[in-house]
Amino acid sequence: MAERSFVKEVEQLRVPAGTVFRGEGILAVTKALLEAGVGYVTGYQGSPISHLMDVLSDAQPILKELGVYFEPAASEAAAAAALSASVNYPVRGAVTWKSTVGTNVASDALANLASGGVTGGALIIVGEDYGEGSSIMQERTHAFAMKSQMWLLDPQPNLPAIVKAVHDGFELSEATNTPVMLELRIRSCHLHGSFITEENRRPAFTLKQALENPVRDVNRIVLPPASFLHEKEKIHERWPAAVKFIQERQLNEFHDGDGEIKDVGIIMLGGMANNTLRALMQLDLADLFGESRVPLYILNVAYPLVEEEVRRFCEGKKAVLVVEEGQPDYHEQHLNTILARLNLNTKVHGKDVLPMGGDYTVDVLRKGVRAFLQRQRPDLLERKTSATVTRRKEEVAPAAAPTAEALAAERAAQAAAQAEQDKVEVPEIAAAIGKLLPPRPPGLCVGCPERPIFSAYKLVEQELGVHHVSSDIGCHLFQIMPPFEIGATTMGYGLGVSSASAFSAGAQLGASKKAVAFMGDGGFWHNGLTSGIGNAVFNKQNNVFVIVDNNYSAATGGQDIPSSRNTNPNRSTLHPIEAAVRGVGVTWVRFVGRTYDVNAMKQALHDALTSEEPGPKVVIAQSECMLNRQRREKPLARAAIKNGERILKERFGVDAAVCSGDHACMRVSGCPSLTLAPSGDALKPDPVASVDEDCVACGHCGEVADAAVLCPSFYKAHKVNNPTGWDQWLAGLRASAVGWLQGRRERDRAARQLYAATIDEVRP
Repeated sequence: MAERSFVKEVEQLRVPAGTVFRGEGILAVTKALLEAGVGYVTGYQGSPISHLMDVLSDAQPILKELGVYFEPAASEAAAAAALSASVNYPVRGAVTWKSTVGTNVASDALANLASGGVTGGALIIVGEDYGEGSSIMQERTHAFAMKSQMWLLDPQPNLPAIVKAVHDGFELSEATNTPVMLELRIRSCHLHGSFITEENRRPAFTLKQALENPVRDVNRIVLPPASFLHEKEKIHERWPAAVKFIQERQLNEFHDGDGEIKDVGIIMLGGMANNTLRALMQLDLADLFGESRVPLYILNVAYPLVEEEVRRFCEGKKAVLVVEEGQPDYHEQHLNTILARLNLNTKVHGKDVLPMGGDYTVDVLRKGVRAFLQRQRPDLLERKTSATVTRRKEEVAPAAAPTAEALAAERAAQAAAQAEQDKVEVPEIAAAIGKLLPPRPPGLCVGCPERPIFSAYKLVEQELGVHHVSSDIGCHLFQIMPPFEIGATTMGYGLGVSSASAFSAGAQLGASKKAVAFMGDGGFWHNGLTSGIGNAVFNKQNNVFVIVDNNYSAATGGQDIPSSRNTNPNRSTLHPIEAAVRGVGVTWVRFVGRTYDVNAMKQALHDALTSEEPGPKVVIAQSECMLNRQRREKPLARAAIKNGERILKERFGVDAAVCSGDHACMRVSGCPSLTLAPSGDALKPDPVASVDEDCVACGHCGEVADAAVLCPSFYKAHKVNNPTGWDQWLAGLRASAVGWLQGRRERDRAARQLYAATIDEVRP
């Protein structure tokens, strides 16, 4: 199961050549892979590229028809290692993951692959996002490409360019015997557009042929002295071959502008093209169709830079602006080196007018381009103002021609006003929004089964004191946020257990407390079983490890993993985590099959933290991810209701008359479906708890309010769709009973009022 299904969309992958293909960027990448004759594809999901794995999974019937092998890898390292199939055989392979964190995991395999080189095309598709859209950390793939000398493609964010980059990537890889990285930013992954298709191709060389005709070349194995020869090959053969290919195929683009502007230009990465052109359009230096008045050099190949192309563009120009996100300023430095080597005096601007870090939005680029032009060609900005002023004057008073002095004064006033607007526009808007909208920190979903785990831990913490907690990547990382505020470090996916290793020294030195580490089931199968649990057993660590088992790799979109509870026709599932940890030697294991049972969770954590048994203590907390559960159950419920079947839905609510206003349910659970509401009682001025319509009836709020005892203010209600006759009779009986009790209460109230009035009458 995945976050999104592409079962319907993948049928477009069958369309014949010459068809106009319309769809999302991820679908276009998949179609391009099939057109390129890819032999195998693997990878590991992660934003913003997760959906590529989902598309490939849904497209398996089509892949099998073409003889393409697909497998979701256990980690990025496993995926990268699979590219070894292209080292000795002319078979095309592609892998995909989230960069830069995924690239970090895969770095060992990638470095070996780049050193030994490849025979068949090897394409590494990374989801790149230097900003806040999906990145965990502000880093760039560019550094790794340079370090290992792998060519890096950064296509413009439109479907024809992306599809072409896939084709070019395979051909470039084969022409240079070098793996090629293709970075797709978040906008490229999710944009919609169209392109003209080519015919899908079966692999020219298959893995079956490789198995039946094995080839062995020890010179491709990365060991001295071969590794030294690989380095010479990179410098003397692969680099020149790459430069030749880039030039002959014209992978980078030159735009001369309108021919009037020749002394300045802009050098940009392909992924920055759309935003840069939009910024130029706002400065009246480009039109809606992307035709720029300023000369442009678009680097669809981010690495390597081609000296001859740099000379061609920069020769005769007094200054150029380099548009590259992030730091360090790799391209800016490299361009200065090339220009110095070529004895060209072109001034290079970049981070002096653009921010060193952060996402290069249109607004950021507009200000940067304006700053560049104000230094080098201020007349281009004045020309825009002059034209605007002239048109305005003609509309108001056609017969009155403005004087030069008047025009100059108005230009200066408009320039000052624009500068002031640029200075205060965003902060003022941000401040205004901040007053209206409170900050929205990341948090767990409504009904998340991980929430009661952390609530239980906080309750144990009250009794046993604060312990050192290591966190892991995944939904459970939100434990660091209020109201839980658990966790001191996070070192990477599946490394939560490993990051607590050093604290085992405390036990050896007689410390009274154990270290605690949380890890998800996705991280467990990704890296945690061997690097974490196996290592802990081997080193006789005395720490406590909590494995959050929600049935899926939930944080990356809900993909199946070995311990998933549902059956998958293409994968082997239903392998319990408990069996795996016991298999590597863990003897102390506690399994909680329903995390919403706060009392059971509390007891398991308490036992683990107080146990005197040597060795690691593992608590497996299992409940299905509520988001995926709702995705699975809601369509079934809707279909059943439509078919007239009886469906029972649970809902929770709060009795305002009983609620004390303590709000422990919120303070300890933090569920988004809980909010505040007026009490409706003049004697209770403080607001009471309230449950909104997002509630999924997990019951956690009521349980945690008093450590597994349902708070008396909470009530459970049942909504019945398509009630039976028996349901209707019971509802009528309940209504009669409630009506009678309400009537009795009113009669008693009236009697008390009459009694009080009678007493008042007889008093002297």
